Amino acid sequence: MNGEKALIIGAAGFVGRYLISRLKADGFTVAATKLANESAVRISEECIPVFDLDISDAWAVRTLLNEIKPTCVFHLAAQSSVALSWKEPALTVDINVKGAVNVLEAVRAMTKPARVLLIGSSEEYGAVSPAQLPVNEETPLRPGNIYAATKAAQDMIGAIYAEAYGMDVLMVRAFNHIGPGQSPAFAVGDFCLQTVRIEEGLQEPVIRVGNLSAERDFTDVRDVVRAYSLLAQRGKGGLAYNVGSGRALSIQSILDMILRASKADIRVERDEARFRPVDVPLVEADITRLSQATGWRPEISVEDTIADTLAWQRAQTNKAKGIK
Repeated sequence: MNGEKALIIGAAGFVGRYLISRLKADGFTVAATKLANESAVRISEECIPVFDLDISDAWAVRTLLNEIKPTCVFHLAAQSSVALSWKEPALTVDINVKGAVNVLEAVRAMTKPARVLLIGSSEEYGAVSPAQLPVNEETPLRPGNIYAATKAAQDMIGAIYAEAYGMDVLMVRAFNHIGPGQSPAFAVGDFCLQTVRIEEGLQEPVIRVGNLSAERDFTDVRDVVRAYSLLAQRGKGGLAYNVGSGRALSIQSILDMILRASKADIRVERDEARFRPVDVPLVEADITRLSQATGWRPEISVEDTIADTLAWQRAQTNKAKGIK
């Protein structure tokens, strides 16, 4: 990708480091942003320019894009926790909707507007009937929580900018992505953290869980960022693309894999505080459009992802204990 300059907005989170590494491997020149109060430890080893940016500051967003002049913008910055969106709906709207508009307006003002990938979520589809599974990009959006509603709004606004202004905007609906380094605010990260804490005697041998019956489409984050890079190179502006594995697994089955991989004898207990007010029972991606456009298919199995995630969590725990 000689001459292609990527800007990752919101790179300090779970996906950012993986996307930086993927884009560099694919030949992009990469710059990234983070919030001023966010640590750059995750991405510091990538040796790229990192800028502090608050996407709620429209002038700052426009100024930075004019300075960097990217050819492609990956908009990752978001309040991405469904649970937190119920507690902080206004914050979620400010970041996910107003922030996305600020990015789109800044790109529109560029002398040569960049291609934009707006990273959304499978949560936008909400509850779908069995007859609609797997969901494709033409499935109506029926968001069932605050986070999903903001991502659906981002998606629709992106499509409007593409049509009204002729901008090169792609809407990406990412299904559940998992892997080493994921926050315990998400189920797999939480289960792996609790498991390792139990192995190390830092927690009683009980994993506390919420709804285990929900079925989700899980993909390794390293496969996900490979899809993002390919979409930046081969996707068609104005379209939405599902990024997922194409196979739904229950949260229960994921937990069972983690327990089998554990070195401890662990029992499971329900914790009502971990249940969401509304939870979609089943979602599974149709990834035909993505595969036809880019040739992408997932390569890393869920079992391998879980093994890598547990290994990463054990290494983090040992580091905290001063063990190399």
